[in-house]
Amino acid sequence: MVALITAMLIGIALTALVIPFAKRRPVGTPLTWGEAMVASVYTFFLFIWFYGIIPHLWLTWADNELNWRPDKLLFGPGNIVKPQEFGGWFPMTISYQTIRDIIAVLIYVVFLGAQIALWVWWQKRDKRAAAASTVPVVTSDYGRPLVRKS
Repeated sequence: MVALITAMLIGIALTALVIPFAKRRPVGTPLTWGEAMVASVYTFFLFIWFYGIIPHLWLTWADNELNWRPDKLLFGPGNIVKPQEFGGWFPMTISYQTIRDIIAVLIYVVFLGAQIALWVWWQKRDKRAAAASTVPVVTSDYGRPLVRKS
C-alpha cells in the first residue's frame, strides 16, 4: 500500500510540474530539437508511470496483501450480494478478483480523463491569457474612449 500511495503522489507531483512550465512558456514559441526530445521523454515517462507502474502496484497489492483471489467470493455486508448459487438472491457470482480488475480499469479511465483534461488546458492557455489581458475601455456618454493618447 505504501508503494501504491507513494507512486500516486510522485505521479501527481510530476504532472503538476507541467502547469508552471505552461504558464511560463509563451504561446506559439517553436520547440528546439532538444526541447522536443526532453518533452517527449518526460511525457513517455508519465505514460509508463500512470498506465504501467500504478496499475501494476494496485494489482500486486490486491493480490498479495488483500488476498483478492478468484476463489474468494463477494457476499457484501450482511450478505446483500450473496449469489443464488449459495442461497442468496443475487443472480451473479462475483469474486474479489473481479472487483480488483474493475478498480484497475477505473484507474485507467481516471488517468485517461485527467490526461485529456491536461491536454485541453494546455491547448487553451492562449485563450486564457488573451481574456486576462483585455482591459475594458472607458467611454464617454457619446461612445468615445476616455483614454488619453500618449
